[in-house]
Amino acid sequence: MNAPAIATRGLTKRFPGGQIAVDGVDLAVPGGSVYGFLGPNGSGKTTTIRMLLGLITPTGGTSALFGAPARAALTRVGALVEGPAFYPWLTGTANLLRLDAANPAADASSAKRRVADSLDRVGLTAAAAKRYKAYSLGMRQRLAIASTLLSRRDLLILDEPTNGLDPQGTREVRGLIKDIAADGTTVFVSSHLLAEVEQMCTHIGVMRTGRLVAQGSMSELRSASSTRVEVETVDVTAATKVLTDLALGDVKSAPDHVSAEIGRMAPEHVSDLLFKAGVSIRGFQVIRPSLEDVFVGLTGEGFDVDR
Repeated sequence: MNAPAIATRGLTKRFPGGQIAVDGVDLAVPGGSVYGFLGPNGSGKTTTIRMLLGLITPTGGTSALFGAPARAALTRVGALVEGPAFYPWLTGTANLLRLDAANPAADASSAKRRVADSLDRVGLTAAAAKRYKAYSLGMRQRLAIASTLLSRRDLLILDEPTNGLDPQGTREVRGLIKDIAADGTTVFVSSHLLAEVEQMCTHIGVMRTGRLVAQGSMSELRSASSTRVEVETVDVTAATKVLTDLALGDVKSAPDHVSAEIGRMAPEHVSDLLFKAGVSIRGFQVIRPSLEDVFVGLTGEGFDVDR
């Protein structure tokens, strides 16, 4: 797909009383990506999603899905916003059949096949005849995702899909999202958990108090924070001189090691020069910035790393 899966320009939502929940957001979500929409609770993520889905009206700006006005392309979108809601006394199959019947565009003659396919896709075939109330939290979330896949979807929008899940349920949903993306569906995942986004997303956008403060591929955003090398040595003075002479940034020394930011310099070049200078090296480590490091650098504070 040439056009971005999601593209917004100046998307804004101002509520009565003057509160600005979303302030001029310019999203660019590549087709085929798993895009992590990251930010603390209250940063404007859900409000942005509701505007994309036509659930609330923007105060300003525009939004497009696959190059078309958002409202015109909603048939290509599956969405899960603020958790699933199903009938507890009905089975997984029966719940999905009821949802499918409520869709005027759905083909009734293929409903059973499509429901079975959706349950199979999320790994719930063996639990299809179980009542919803007997489902674990992970199974309930997978059923909710199955409900978004009853018809062919090019874009899946999931708002906090692992919220409230135990570690096993989280792994199940994370693996499912990767599988769906591998089939060619673009997945837009809202989350406030750094660890989850880092493990499953190819691209991210960072929200802070209603504004998009950073956006890009994972590698692009990591490059915003410099890689460091740490040298374990007894020759601290000599090692410090080598790193300083190389004009590396933020050179720091301690009784048994020296570290510095290397920017675009190859780590092997640094180690070679240390060796040629006669520095006795006990250990040499390349420390690449984590997602948390990136966010601290961009926003001055971190988000939740684990649940």
